[in-house]
Amino acid sequence: PPPSLPVIDPMAAVLRAIPKSAASAAVAVTVAAAARSADCSDDHVPSLDLGWSHHGPLAAFDAKAVRRGFQVYKEVCSSCHSVNRVNYRNLVEYGAWSESEVKAMAEDVDVIDGPDSSGEMFERPGKLSDPLPSPYANDEAGRAANGGALPPDLSLMVKARHAGVDYIFNLLTGYVEPPEGKEILEGLHYNPYFSGASIAMPPPLMDGAVEYPDGTPATASQMAKDVSVFLAWASEPEHDDRKQAGMKWIFALGTAAVVTGFYKRFRWGPYKTRQITYLK
Repeated sequence: PPPSLPVIDPMAAVLRAIPKSAASAAVAVTVAAAARSADCSDDHVPSLDLGWSHHGPLAAFDAKAVRRGFQVYKEVCSSCHSVNRVNYRNLVEYGAWSESEVKAMAEDVDVIDGPDSSGEMFERPGKLSDPLPSPYANDEAGRAANGGALPPDLSLMVKARHAGVDYIFNLLTGYVEPPEGKEILEGLHYNPYFSGASIAMPPPLMDGAVEYPDGTPATASQMAKDVSVFLAWASEPEHDDRKQAGMKWIFALGTAAVVTGFYKRFRWGPYKTRQITYLK
């Protein structure tokens, strides 16, 4: 009988003919396309990467933007949202505010404290160790004031969303009219950057909603940028110190590695270069 011929898989032959570099590039393109397809299949528009100035390895937060963003939060956002993981002392430690400024802000707030020696709760002026005040006494009061939905705390909102600070900015500036055929329930607003595109929060920012002391025009996009930077700082107040300490450690460890390498060559060089001769 004639010998059987080997079965050749055409696809395997094609893959073997492709250079490894081209195959790697093809895999990378496929993975990127799959990720993009996953984004397109989401129930919201992916947030645009805006290239924030504090994203670099040596970049710090814009202190003026953080200060303006806190003003936007205080005058606009704090009526519904809290940032209970930020204390007044954090504002002083950051350095964009003086201690006297922050003390005056804290003393304007009455804080319920106690119990006292008689077991009663009492009110006192705020102090630097207090967190920024919440708009509601408790979660139930927040739900009752917002139709059963509790406005989320914003302390870690930048960390809790995949796109981070880009999501905050795009959400605040992304309110548009719904497309033809899109039905929005009563009390909801169309925002393609929000999951499901229907959000209960009305557009919070409008031109001139605040007046910046430094003269910066208070456009809606400017306020959205500033409050996004503030919330990014609020989620990580140690951001600037962490990067500064990291660069110091990198420099110190790099110097130690160089010194150790030279010491090794100096210490072991004679042993590695010696010649040993054996005589009969």
